[in-house]
Amino acid sequence: MILKQKKLHRITKCIKNDLSIFEIELKNAMSSDVKLINLIGKYILRHKGKFFRPILTLLSSRLCGTPSQNTYRAAAMLELLHIATLAHDDVVDDAEKRRGFFSINRVWKNKIAILMGDFILSKTLINMVKLNDYEALQLIAETAEKLAAGEILQIEKSITRSMDEEIYYEMIYQKTASLISTCCELGALTTSANEKDRLSIRSYGKNLGMAFQIKDDLFDILGSQEETGKDMAADVKKNMITLPLIYAKQNLSEKKLKNLKNLLKIKNKSKTDIKLLKNIVKEVGGFSHAQKKIFYFSEKAKSSLKDFEPSEYKKSLIDLVDFNINRSG
Repeated sequence: MILKQKKLHRITKCIKNDLSIFEIELKNAMSSDVKLINLIGKYILRHKGKFFRPILTLLSSRLCGTPSQNTYRAAAMLELLHIATLAHDDVVDDAEKRRGFFSINRVWKNKIAILMGDFILSKTLINMVKLNDYEALQLIAETAEKLAAGEILQIEKSITRSMDEEIYYEMIYQKTASLISTCCELGALTTSANEKDRLSIRSYGKNLGMAFQIKDDLFDILGSQEETGKDMAADVKKNMITLPLIYAKQNLSEKKLKNLKNLLKIKNKSKTDIKLLKNIVKEVGGFSHAQKKIFYFSEKAKSSLKDFEPSEYKKSLIDLVDFNINRSG
């Protein structure tokens, strides 16, 4: 964990001052006259994540120009949107942990977690208005719609058991890659009028986001709770079908496919059930297929930056792609 943090610290050294300004903006955006809201807000900020998404906004803004007040506002607003979705997701998933710490719903129960998510969403709307940029507002609103639609699509396909690889990519684009892409695009939109730069950085964010979610899906089966800070095999236990499982279902023999389906039907899967399922997926190449797709989307992300002049910001964006490939949580 320490080595991972140090590596990210080196990657973001060139935007150290920008990150400080962003953190002040985020802290101010979460403030309230209600003591309980401030208490939960402090809990969230104390157990903050890597700030992966605002880092992308700030690096993209530096790559395309010079950050403005709107850049820092956009970075804070997108992080708020991300935090709000996590608060709601943890209630939906009945999650115990988030980033290695108890989730909001675990500490303050579901009702408070949902209301806190709603409060943070309202703060996102307030910040959207402050941007005073119709194009940015439209982009953010469309992204918020995709985030919800992607989550619902995943649940729908898990119920009907009709998830295939094509639908899977559309689902992870909506629920994850759309936000990461928007983070990058807003960095460009708030600093430059160059349409080519905006399209290139949007493509970078989309492909990085695809690779990011596939990596998370691998963690769900292969990672430990200690490494990821999340409940182990949470998606598998809820029968959410991710890329390794999709590949396995398409390539297993009839006998092993029947075994896999029987394991997936078990409502309360034990550690032994998860281990058996993992072995079936591994033997047929489901994990290696997912890893290949991570490399595929990662290379597409790097290729999207080819027309930008060499700079420390471009190097950091490329390094972030490799950081995602090698991260352990």
